[in-house]
Amino acid sequence: MTAGRRSRLVLVLLVSAGVCVLASCGIPTTGVVQAGGPASGVVPTARLYFVRGGALVAVRRETDAPGDVESALRELLLGPTGAERDKGLTTRLPPPTGMPSAVPAVPAAGGDATAVTEAPGGAGLVRVTPHEDRISVELSSSAGELSDPGLAAAQLACTADAAQRTADPDAEPAPVTVTLPGGRRIEGAATGCPGV
Repeated sequence: MTAGRRSRLVLVLLVSAGVCVLASCGIPTTGVVQAGGPASGVVPTARLYFVRGGALVAVRRETDAPGDVESALRELLLGPTGAERDKGLTTRLPPPTGMPSAVPAVPAAGGDATAVTEAPGGAGLVRVTPHEDRISVELSSSAGELSDPGLAAAQLACTADAAQRTADPDAEPAPVTVTLPGGRRIEGAATGCPGV
């Protein structure tokens, strides 16, 4: 084969390949293909602590305010859902008389803000006060007598601690102090919280 013939053969092969590429090799053109809704990302959740067999159990609950201690405690006070109860989860906290609502945080003396989670009847159940070095959670005397005060305090402290960790995963969470009805205080009650 001569050099001229080889050149023509190479040219014919290149042109043929180019025609196939330009013709998309027989694949018809299509418009926009609908494949569902847009990507939504991760659903925000709060870690709440309930009780099973006398021990704390962490569960994830969908929330509008991940990392907000007051919102997490409002969810906790609602108690376990039907599906969670079916898994044997209970609570040592008093049941609210209805859906709790948050009273906006108001600056207190010393510049700290206090938020109160209330039942609709107006009886405050939990008061949360963030300080520079700790968070105080106070369960109101209107909650009545608790069947297991230590476990109830651990539920509150672990839920508050988990919310802090969600808000700023790299920071060391502030210790949580829980005050129960009757004035009993449990310092640093968030130690030993189980994970999800």
